Amino acid sequence: MNTLVTGGTGFLGRRLVERLLAEGRSITVIGRTPAPDLEQRGVRFVRASLDDAPAVSAACAGMQTVFHVAAKVGVWGRYEDFYRTNVLGTRALLDGCRQHGVARFVYTSTPSVVYNGGDLRGADESLPLTTSCPSPYPLTKAIAEREVLAANSSALRTVALRPHLIWGVGDPHLVPRVLARAKAGRLRIVGEGSNRVDMVHVENAVDAQLLAEKALDGAAAGRAYFITNDEPVVLWDWINGLLVALGEKPVTRKISLGAAQRIGAVCETLWRILPVKGEPPMTRFIAKELATDHWFDISAAKRDLGYAPRISMAQGTAELIASLRCS
Repeated sequence: MNTLVTGGTGFLGRRLVERLLAEGRSITVIGRTPAPDLEQRGVRFVRASLDDAPAVSAACAGMQTVFHVAAKVGVWGRYEDFYRTNVLGTRALLDGCRQHGVARFVYTSTPSVVYNGGDLRGADESLPLTTSCPSPYPLTKAIAEREVLAANSSALRTVALRPHLIWGVGDPHLVPRVLARAKAGRLRIVGEGSNRVDMVHVENAVDAQLLAEKALDGAAAGRAYFITNDEPVVLWDWINGLLVALGEKPVTRKISLGAAQRIGAVCETLWRILPVKGEPPMTRFIAKELATDHWFDISAAKRDLGYAPRISMAQGTAELIASLRCS
């Protein structure tokens, strides 16, 4: 089966490509950075950015399924840059699928598309998509998800997955950033430190991708699904558990949510008017994410996709700690 994967060299995308190769699929990856090791294993690489509509459309030719994993992620940056990749790139793929008769489209969205500034406790897919958020990432992903689901038809069946905080061995983003800031003494507990969050192990997230593709022949078409480990953890307890296991001091210093938001607003202003590179150390969006509850009801994914997390939080955490101790 000819399959196109965007973001196939990233953390989730590469794991997905590995599983697809194990199934004997013919894989094409579209991205900006080649992966010689994957090409040596028979993966065809199309070097292009997502907003290069002609290249994206051509890459869809002859495909049966498109897994759209790539995105511009982050909590800070110009809205136009996020829009170009996350919205225009998704449109180009959908257009390419329609032009070339691709049957299935699995879109990797994010739970932050339902951001509302408050706690999310047992949230399900009935929540409306956000139209007001102090970060361009959720806003542009929400626009793209809406268009993906609206594109669902008998000819092109589409589904959106919302994996929350993907982690595991080899994670280049979430855990390394947290650990680096903690080791540098730059991490503070925001709020009371009792907020609960859902996470999802990368292998479980890949399972959901493959299950969603199969379920497009049934109830999944035109729908969105939260994907988690279904084991909410107290965020700061989990982070401190990692730190202690790695021989580091736990984070104990706290800052109120209000103070963190004020600091975030100041940082955003400075980063907006000064020639400062990188992301601010705090933003209003980060403050909210670190202090509020974010856990989800995945009943729909269990029912429609047959999704069941294989790797538990305990197993995944133990494997992660062992890997980090060896690195």
